[in-house]
Amino acid sequence: MSDYIKIGLKITWLIVLTYWSISGFSAKKVKSQEPILKRFLFYWLPLIVAGLLLGPTEWFMHILIRENFVEHTNFVGTIGLTICILGAIITCWSRYRLGNNWSLSVQNKEDHELIQSGLYKIVRHPIYTGFLLLFIGNAIIVGDYRGIIAVLIVFISFWFKLTKEEKLLTENFGNQYLEYKKRTKALIPYIL
Repeated sequence: MSDYIKIGLKITWLIVLTYWSISGFSAKKVKSQEPILKRFLFYWLPLIVAGLLLGPTEWFMHILIRENFVEHTNFVGTIGLTICILGAIITCWSRYRLGNNWSLSVQNKEDHELIQSGLYKIVRHPIYTGFLLLFIGNAIIVGDYRGIIAVLIVFISFWFKLTKEEKLLTENFGNQYLEYKKRTKALIPYIL
């Protein structure tokens, strides 16, 4: 697989993480949130483990999860990078649309607003959709079973978190949020 694909992957992740870090400073003040240990165990630790699973091949020597589920060709790498870039665009655009209502963990914000425009018109959690696409594209580029495991870990973590977020949003917005849920899917338009 071409080094350009690997460089493109690194640049894509760097752009997302840089944007994420900078834009996080403009979030509204927090009224309440989960304890830090719970946030680490349920949200950060799974992402760290998934990120490590997508790390350099040498870390995994010759164990079963390093076996290929897809060939390491430029064609496959280009498909993976395209999916990553699409995920990055969705993630950053959705984060931008959410504005200062965004939160890193399940939080109740001051003057919280329910955003239903942009991608939020068709999916309730497009940021998670974008990040899942980033991890899926990365897993395709890695091409090993460890990538599939990483995507599953991220999906389970996000599903757990979005379930808690939806409970909080229902408490905050009541019928307005319930109506929004009826019109949209959580992660994949018209499907899930």
